[in-house]
This record gives sequence, C-alpha cells and structure tokens, in this order.
Amino acid sequence: MNKELELAIIASLEGGEAIMDIYKNDFNIEYKEDNSPLTLADQNCNDVINSYLIKTPIPIISEENKQLSYADRKDWETCWIVDPLDGTKEFVKRNGEFTVNIALVKKGKPVLGVIYVPDQKILYYADVDLKKAYKVQLDSHKEDLNQIKNKAIEIKPSPVNRNRIRLVGSRSHMNKETTDFIESLRKDYKEVEIVSKGSSLKFCMIAEGDADIYPRFAPTMEWDTAAGQAICEAVGLKVISQETNEPLLYNKENLLNPWFLVS
Repeated sequence: MNKELELAIIASLEGGEAIMDIYKNDFNIEYKEDNSPLTLADQNCNDVINSYLIKTPIPIISEENKQLSYADRKDWETCWIVDPLDGTKEFVKRNGEFTVNIALVKKGKPVLGVIYVPDQKILYYADVDLKKAYKVQLDSHKEDLNQIKNKAIEIKPSPVNRNRIRLVGSRSHMNKETTDFIESLRKDYKEVEIVSKGSSLKFCMIAEGDADIYPRFAPTMEWDTAAGQAICEAVGLKVISQETNEPLLYNKENLLNPWFLVS
C-alpha cells in the first residue's frame, strides 16, 4: 500500500475516534459566516489529522485550516485536501451519516482517497493509479494496517440497467434543479429510484454499486469531493463538471466546485 495512503488511513481512524468522543456526549454548535454549523468535533478531528499529515513535505488544504491565497498555493504540484467532518448537519442530527475525508491531489487530480464513517466504523480507500478501491468493516478505530488489509473487500459499481436507475441525492440539499433532473430521467427509464444520503457517502454508494448516479446541483467545496472523486475514479466512474464537461479539478484559485454529475 502506498505510504501516503497508509498515513491517510491512520489519520482518518484517529480523527474519527476524536469525533466519536464528542458525538457520544452533549456538544455545543457554533455557526460560520456562511451559516454552516461547526462543532468541537470538527476542530478536534482537524487537529489530529494535521498532526499526521504535517509530517510529510506536502502542504494541506483543510476546511478547518486558515485558507491561503492562490498566490501562495498556485505552484503546489501536490497537496492534501481534507474535510475533517463532512456532514456536520448530519452529525448535529445524530443520524450517523458523517465522514472523515482525506485525499491526495497531484497536478489538480485526486490520486488517493480515504473516507471513514466513524459511527459505523466503515472505511473506504482507493488508489486511482492502481484502479483499486476497497471497503473495510472495522471492529474498532484502532485497528492496524495489517488487519485492515486482511479485511478489505474490493468494491465495484453496478452494471448499467437500461430499465432502472438509482439516484442518490443529498439529505440536506435537495433543490429544484435536482428535482427537474430527476424528472428528466423518467423519460428514459421505466423506474427511477431515489435514495437520500448525507456527506460523501453518496460517492461511496455509487462506487460500491448501491446507486447509479449522483447529481450535485448545489454548492460544494473541494474538500467535500476530493476523496469521493478518488474512490469513484478508481472504480472507473466519472465526476464531471457541468461547466467544463471534464472531471473536477483541485487546488483551483476558487476552492468552490462547479455543479457536477457522478455516473
């Protein structure tokens, strides 16, 4: 296993444990300038992940770090992109659908991705160059890499079904553009099944064959999607910008993503 991938896995598990230490107790909620929620779990997990990734010579873009200007970032050939707690709204609702996301990006493209679901102790990881993605059901947040490798099951998307399509949408961000897109699918498929899911779990559902398409016609940031894109691309799926009709790119001047479609 790639050494950076090993490091990201360890960081995600320890970060997930820090999240669960907060999740099982009462916690306070603050709100950022964009009205998105922030908890001590976001901050504690971010500190844990930074403590691992800072050991590498690779710079870090994290939702909870101070964001550097593009002038400082534009010459980065490689960087980490981190969301220490993706799905804070789901965390606040206590529905378990929140994740730790860590990706390694080279020349704007995700090459490694880790998504950890701490409430369920489920780990996804992928190496895009090797075209391999895996899912692991853990017994604890502290399992070592050998145990993880031994338990890992390779995942694959489902074959195309011309009669049925399963669409996964955001549990917290469904809008008119998405519902219009769903209606357009009904013209081509006899059955359109809709599943709601929080956080980057939507990428995982498609990568492991539990859904077929994920339209995101609402704002996301690079840290929301980089790890999920790595996992999807490793199994042959595409995460396509609706502006450029090309895969999403990273470490852009504006860290806001365009709308995109995963299929």
